[in-house]
Amino acid sequence: MPRYEFRCRACGDTFEVNRSMAAAGDPASCPQGHADTVKLLSAVAVTGRGGTAGGAPAPAAGGCCGGACGC
Repeated sequence: MPRYEFRCRACGDTFEVNRSMAAAGDPASCPQGHADTVKLLSAVAVTGRGGTAGGAPAPAAGGCCGGACGC
């Protein structure tokens, strides 16, 4: 189940809530009981196999624009 991070505008506390993706936009009360909260944007990095972005294969050495032709 996804975990969403919220911040309370009243006390400044940051907390996490586990809920389904369908309920991602629902309001959440802070653990101190305040209702004025905002959902924070979390960034996630995803890399493909082999450590290249998007899973694209690494270019082979040699050949035109591979370093061997001098272009």
